[in-house]
Amino acid sequence: MIADYFFIRKQKLNVAALYDHKGRYGYTNGYNGRAIAALLCGILPNIPGFLVTVGAIGADRVTPWIADLYHYAWFVGFFVSGGLYILLMRRRAVPDAEETAGYWARAGFFKHAEELFELSGSVPKVRGGESSVLLEITPVVKSEDVHEVVGRIQQQATRILTTELHYDAKATVGFAMTLSEICQNIVEHAGRGGWVGVQAYTYRKRLGKRVVVVAVCDAGLGFRQSLESAPGRVLDDRWDDGKALEDAVVRGVSRFRDPGRGQGIAGVRRFISRWDAKLSVRSGTAKIALIPSWDEDVPLQEGLAPFPGAQVQVTLAERVSGGPR
Repeated sequence: MIADYFFIRKQKLNVAALYDHKGRYGYTNGYNGRAIAALLCGILPNIPGFLVTVGAIGADRVTPWIADLYHYAWFVGFFVSGGLYILLMRRRAVPDAEETAGYWARAGFFKHAEELFELSGSVPKVRGGESSVLLEITPVVKSEDVHEVVGRIQQQATRILTTELHYDAKATVGFAMTLSEICQNIVEHAGRGGWVGVQAYTYRKRLGKRVVVVAVCDAGLGFRQSLESAPGRVLDDRWDDGKALEDAVVRGVSRFRDPGRGQGIAGVRRFISRWDAKLSVRSGTAKIALIPSWDEDVPLQEGLAPFPGAQVQVTLAERVSGGPR
């Protein structure tokens, strides 16, 4: 606590966040894994001397100076744990690249990152004017947040989809539904809050067209654990993150018994198919994608680095003149 307060927080605490178990001091289910690791490392050097002192092992089996550390256990634990904690809790640096830092600032990334991490470096100011960020990174915790997100973006998204991506006006209704469903997925399945952001930009190298990307992310249960919580769920021999994504995204399986609940992804899949868009979902160690005609992604990737919670991304590409409307 001393290392955290004086060296990490610089004697500055967010009092309100101290009482918010999902806030910046909440970590993982209320536990800071790096603090626990630092504490254990501070205890380890004192164990041999402790065992010698209580007679559990003979003094001749331990190097004398190692055994003597136990006599200074408080100091050893304090400096080892404190020093390691400072290293493990090192600050996240703001990117040096001006373009990257500027984009993160426009998307509202730093505002939320500061609630979870200690940032070092200068955060650029957001300049006025037109931005390709249709919806800056916005927290989603409850159903009311979903309605607010859809309301904030509706008018601007309609303009982008119809004038720049050349979609039929009917697509804007499906777009709003898709945005609502993937945000609601956080509320119903994640077990904790998440974030959503919407961006319009140009795929210069891969596609040479304008696209709109909706990205929703949470650090909650993930698809596998969510499906495992379904009453009477029987797991087969191949059950893993990849199988869980296939069940949820391709087969429309939900943890709810009520057939009217948990079908948000199925609705998104219909919109994706209708407008030749792309849906990709990342959870655990796997990623699945429903691939449109204009993309060459891999349908299912497994054995990836563990990803807590889930990330759902929908990409709509500019439609060519004369193509299906």
